[in-house]
Amino acid sequence: MSFFNTAASTAPAAPAEKDIEVAEPPTDSISSLSFSPQADYLAVGSWDNNVRVYEVGANGQTQGKAMYSHQGPVLGVCWNKDGTKILSGGADNAARMFDVQTGQTTQVAAHDAPVKAVRWIETPQGGILVTGSWDKTVKYWDLRSSQPIGSVNLPERCYSLDVAYPLMVVGTAERHLCIFNLNNPMTPHKTMQSPLKWQTRVVSCFPSNNGFAVGSVEGRVAIQYIDDKDAANNFSFKCHRRDATPNSKDQSLVYAVNDITFHPVHGTFSTCGSDGTINFWDKDARTRLKTFESSPGPITATTFNRNGSIFAYAVSYDWSKGHSGMTPGHPNKIMLHACKEDEVKKRAVKGR
Repeated sequence: MSFFNTAASTAPAAPAEKDIEVAEPPTDSISSLSFSPQADYLAVGSWDNNVRVYEVGANGQTQGKAMYSHQGPVLGVCWNKDGTKILSGGADNAARMFDVQTGQTTQVAAHDAPVKAVRWIETPQGGILVTGSWDKTVKYWDLRSSQPIGSVNLPERCYSLDVAYPLMVVGTAERHLCIFNLNNPMTPHKTMQSPLKWQTRVVSCFPSNNGFAVGSVEGRVAIQYIDDKDAANNFSFKCHRRDATPNSKDQSLVYAVNDITFHPVHGTFSTCGSDGTINFWDKDARTRLKTFESSPGPITATTFNRNGSIFAYAVSYDWSKGHSGMTPGHPNKIMLHACKEDEVKKRAVKGR
């Protein structure tokens, strides 16, 4: 089961200010990243069929701690609340659970098509797993049972799913958005078309659970509140675009927004794209807080650790240019960024 050579798996610590590369990354594109809610352990899902777990030290040094496999590419990962279990969904139509303490892996969910998204829901009655699949269903699982405790039909294939209890948002093919109040998990509270005109790539709930962000393949993000009374605060903005020729300011090269991650303390958020860039944003002040130096490949996934002091991002090919873009030697790595307060803290909002 253990696969990392622990003696040799610590990357040299990078100089201050430099983002640090995680040692022994996956051997194929990285689909998903998730930090434990209890400690600095990072779970990484990859198209090489494996989930790897890394321990991140105080100075950003990393060490491989565990690995387990699916029978197809891994498309999503998450942790349970107490950090003892990792849950993952894959193209093998299954969700699997890895017990951190025993090292055992068990299948805990099944669908009729790949499982694109997994999230842990901590309810007053206990924790349950939700899985979203290309079979056009969302299913809820009590891990003590092999059968789902509930299944909801979606209008289309699940592309992205996020939870900030009691809010759950599912983004599907054909730009449908299904918004659930998990106190009534079997029926969507609201179903709507995405405010963005192009395919949904990612949905991400506000930590304050009163709204969500949507990212599309057309370099655009929408900020959407749940209650109609907050509708005046809904807006969308362009990002992850480039000029076709320098200084032309035409922004005609358009890239997908691959992931959106909210800071757990400040409620600011990151976007990353196929253009290899990352931005931090403040939705309330409607301002950009930070732009990262461009990476040598698309950014496929991002996550903050539990207190928002570490930001992890994956640089790997996302197939945005099809087969021709899969060049030999394409970078495939996970980077760790130490967050400074002024990069992630909200700005004062004028007029309030």
